Amino acid sequence: MIAARTVRTLVPLLVAALLAGCGHPSGVMAPVAATSNTSKVSMLVATTREPSGDPATLFTGERSPKPYLTAVDVSIPPKREPGTVQWPKRLPPNPATDFAVTSVKEIDTIPQGRAWFHQNIQDGRALVFVHGFNNTYEDSVFRLAQIVHDSGMQATPLLFTWPSRAQVTAYEYDKESTNYSRTALEQALRTLAADPDVKDITILAHSMGTWLTMESLRQMGIRDGHVNSKIHNVILASPDIDIQVFAKQFAEMGTPTPKFTIFVSQDDKALAVSSFITGKVSRLGAIDPTVEPYRSKLEAAGITAIDLTKVKGEGLNHGKFAESPEIVQLIGQRIITGQTLTDSNVSLGQGLTAVVGGTVTTIGNVAATAVAAPVTVLEQPTRAKKRPVDETLQGDFKVQPLTQ
Repeated sequence: MIAARTVRTLVPLLVAALLAGCGHPSGVMAPVAATSNTSKVSMLVATTREPSGDPATLFTGERSPKPYLTAVDVSIPPKREPGTVQWPKRLPPNPATDFAVTSVKEIDTIPQGRAWFHQNIQDGRALVFVHGFNNTYEDSVFRLAQIVHDSGMQATPLLFTWPSRAQVTAYEYDKESTNYSRTALEQALRTLAADPDVKDITILAHSMGTWLTMESLRQMGIRDGHVNSKIHNVILASPDIDIQVFAKQFAEMGTPTPKFTIFVSQDDKALAVSSFITGKVSRLGAIDPTVEPYRSKLEAAGITAIDLTKVKGEGLNHGKFAESPEIVQLIGQRIITGQTLTDSNVSLGQGLTAVVGGTVTTIGNVAATAVAAPVTVLEQPTRAKKRPVDETLQGDFKVQPLTQ
């Protein structure tokens, strides 16, 4: 039976999560005419959602037996706060003041998808975005458009959107939908990597989408012995993953691994609820990477952890990576291009620190655990005695080859 105090704590969080998904009209995917003085983001969208049959929504939150591809153009209004999505207050959207879809085109074949890529590829770089829990199709389209625009990244954006019912009460359905979609994401990544025009792939995943990403990369590693070499960067924002499970997923990808960066925040209320729902095991996105055992384990694994706890967030503090203009720019202009985060050129103004190989240095408003060359880590079986919840990474880790 749940203690009364726990209920009093969780109910406001669940209500806040419910309200976070409200406040804008649905059905914004029907194209409107573009206007001047706006910016445009063109993306390719792959989905395992069921088609809705309605051009205003395109896809539902139910599961499709086959994936679909769509090319979408989104218009960004000139006057807006960076880090925000300017949802229309009424339909149809006004491109002068709102985010608006200006073009939708079905892609029926792989050659058509490659043709789209040849027309839109930037510097051979591709960004694959995997959204999180409680997202509609249009939520994820507009969020990726915002990230691409605000970051100034030089990469071709691809969205992988999986069947989320976009309801705060559908956590388990959404989680199973990520499992349902892991082979489709793996296949999408393989198809992308096989294109000779694509030289470098970065995956940016948020919340529950980080689970889907890790499962797809794990499958790829098990099949091939390692992740495709074109996948250079994997960025996990607010990862909603059990820490112990993440350790095994990481190990089973094989070696060499891509460069991993995780964004964490100890005040993430959505992850606090997720931890309660899933057995009170700490989530990867809520750790403090500057303390042991996390600091040493991340260093040994070759993972950079960026602590956003001191960065001001909105609502549940679950989307800081996209809501903070400085952090979005850090992703677009430095991480994706493979630049270090721990030099004098990083200056974001809030005086956080980085832990680099055991030493502390100031790098701006980002606290990062920057590390050496990646190694494979695998947790040994849990000892018989019960361990405290906060010590889920304190078991022994060791470098170990992947065996199947």
